Amino acid sequence: MLGGTFDPVHLGHLRSAVELREALALDRVHLIPAKAPPLRGEPSVSPAERLALLRLGIGDTPGLVADDRELWREGPSYSADTLASLREELGSEARLVMALGHDAFLRLADWHAPQRLFELAHLVVVDRPDHQAALPVALRDLVAGRESDDVDALMARPAGGLLRLRLPSRMAISATELRRRLARGLSVRYLLPEAVEAHIMDHNLYRRS
Repeated sequence: MLGGTFDPVHLGHLRSAVELREALALDRVHLIPAKAPPLRGEPSVSPAERLALLRLGIGDTPGLVADDRELWREGPSYSADTLASLREELGSEARLVMALGHDAFLRLADWHAPQRLFELAHLVVVDRPDHQAALPVALRDLVAGRESDDVDALMARPAGGLLRLRLPSRMAISATELRRRLARGLSVRYLLPEAVEAHIMDHNLYRRS
């Protein structure tokens, strides 16, 4: 599971999903757009448009799935509820992984039911080389005894572990910067998949009126 607003989906999201699948030997990666993320503002475009862009971005990429389960659920988009839904579908013995970026990881103790996340899945943190600061106390307590430095050891169990992972590409593309460029009519070439860029332009998304 790789969640986010995908506002809009860009090459950094998609390349990370591909590299996560390779690094962890995953059957598939569910990219799950959030309808109402609890800890950030409302996305710039509608859930339906963000899902359409995600599907265009994924195209026929093997192992990547645009999963819309959060978009049709009422209330805030809590990751614990999403993982519970996946766990119910996949069974108690399936190895389930939730991937998140380092910035999101630093706020994990503030999430809804953070302990439940580990009951349902492993957490894999996509590390950034410029983030070496000490973890907040509440987060240290939450992850104490869970961390592994070996993929095989992590994946020997269905859930409960924490792994920090550096991906080969680490593409530093900012959705915030993309929205700013799109609003001003500046080029986003080579930052978005061509099909995503074409859909945004054709439907005049993210442009200031």
